[in-house]
Amino acid sequence: MNQASTEHTILIVDDDPNVLEVLDARLSSAGYQIYKASSGAQAVKLLEKTPVDLMISDMKMPGMSGMELLVEARELRPELPIFFLTAYGTIPDAVLAVKAGAVDYLAKPFDGRELLSKINGHFKRNPQLRADRDPAPVVHDVHRVDSPIMKKLYEVVKKVARSNVNVLVLGESGVGKERVARMLHQMSPRRKKPFVVVDCGSTPAGLLESELFGHVRGSFTHAVSDKKGLIETADRGTLFLDEIGNISPEMQTRLLRFIEDRKIRKIGDLKEIPVDCRIVAATNADLSEDIKAGQFREDLYYRLRVVTLKIPQLRERREDIPILAEHFMKTYCQEYKMAPVELPHETIKWLAEYPWPGNVRELKNAIEAGIVLCRNGKLLPEDLHQTVLPEADQAQAFESESDDAAPFSLEENERIAIVRALKQTGGVQKDAAELLGISRRAIHYKIKKYDIDSQAIRAQTK
Repeated sequence: MNQASTEHTILIVDDDPNVLEVLDARLSSAGYQIYKASSGAQAVKLLEKTPVDLMISDMKMPGMSGMELLVEARELRPELPIFFLTAYGTIPDAVLAVKAGAVDYLAKPFDGRELLSKINGHFKRNPQLRADRDPAPVVHDVHRVDSPIMKKLYEVVKKVARSNVNVLVLGESGVGKERVARMLHQMSPRRKKPFVVVDCGSTPAGLLESELFGHVRGSFTHAVSDKKGLIETADRGTLFLDEIGNISPEMQTRLLRFIEDRKIRKIGDLKEIPVDCRIVAATNADLSEDIKAGQFREDLYYRLRVVTLKIPQLRERREDIPILAEHFMKTYCQEYKMAPVELPHETIKWLAEYPWPGNVRELKNAIEAGIVLCRNGKLLPEDLHQTVLPEADQAQAFESESDDAAPFSLEENERIAIVRALKQTGGVQKDAAELLGISRRAIHYKIKKYDIDSQAIRAQTK
């Protein structure tokens, strides 16, 4: 198996089964992973749930033509490169398709070596073009919610996406802040340019400046060559700064300067480079409190939050839980090549009642583990107990939630979940965070918020 097979997937679309087999054999032997569709409609369904890096389609097909498929594919995956195969009589249509955004076309009967040469050349020229390995195109999230609060949020996202204003995305860990940032990018005029993610929370402060701005050879020890920074990489695209609240005061000053001037200077360089990128920042911290404490610049805060999007916790939009659960189940069944798993009413009820302190990320992890553990093709609550918390702890949490005398039952459920997770992991916060499907920063914050003594829990479990 060569390198291409581990990097690129190709969807081939043709109503002629013989052509599909020839293409499959030729491309598979070159190491590409192949998906096949015998019609435009089948290709659209596959694109809705499967990440692919490139599509090759016949130009003339019954039902949905190649040009119609191009339009549908652009709606689903704006950055997907498309090649067309066309008979001699439909070459003018193929030329129009190229003008409409297709990469290239080949006339039938095509030369297999020429086709491979074109595909290999395209991937070589565009090494950054990789399918988003999340099987759900993020632009379709707008159709995957029932809750009024998320429908309203997505309406704002669609409006804001068309502009170039900076956006600050707020919300707890696991609610989907990066996913909203990707939606802003994919719905924007910048969608064909890079979407660059910078994890400010995990990148050491000493390295973040070089990661963002780049450096020139010899500017510091071990700088053996010039390095292009992530801001420059995002030129004409979108720069997503995750956990922006974690950057140092020095980096806050440099970032503010870039936002004001739209120019960067690499470490050790004298010249400035103009960069045009949209900035989307995200945090689960309370930046207004950080400003009061003198830990975050107020002028930078207002530059970042031209528009603010607050993503609700999963327990605030319980109507979406069954839809998300069904989606994750289908996704993982396909990924693990399992038969479809049934989601009974009792399980849906259980899912809707659980407080989900880790939000959508925790639900996703629970469903993935649940379908692996379930028996007889049916996902039951007891399968999920093993993936989230012990059954006795669930009963205690639900009793608290159903008690009318407990007005803050949701927060109490969250506190209980964190305590139980700490007990199950011997008080190790990192392991408890992984069990809950939340970040270490989030569990530190919540332990402090609920005044939980993790050291005492660790001592009790020894």
